[in-house]
Amino acid sequence: MLDLHSRLRRLTRPALLTRAARMGVDHYRRDWHLPRLLNRADTPCPADATMQLLMLEEELNTARRTRAAEYSFDRHIDVLIALMCEARTVQNTTCARAVS
Repeated sequence: MLDLHSRLRRLTRPALLTRAARMGVDHYRRDWHLPRLLNRADTPCPADATMQLLMLEEELNTARRTRAAEYSFDRHIDVLIALMCEARTVQNTTCARAVS
């Protein structure tokens, strides 16, 4: 099984999805978006949130690729926005710990 950083590096999606998600990064509010996306009352730590978002995004991508009726482009973008922001937080935290 791949570690978190390896999974993030290997993640590739169509340019349209990626561009749309990048446009929403500046508007991401962790305390509001994460509980809604992960269907939780609390806000998990960045590493846990990233892992959960990766699993959710994988399900959405499978639905996209199989053209499932329940696939939601909007939800996929929301999850990608959160994934980009949480992954950035995890990477910055890891770097900060390595420097200390």
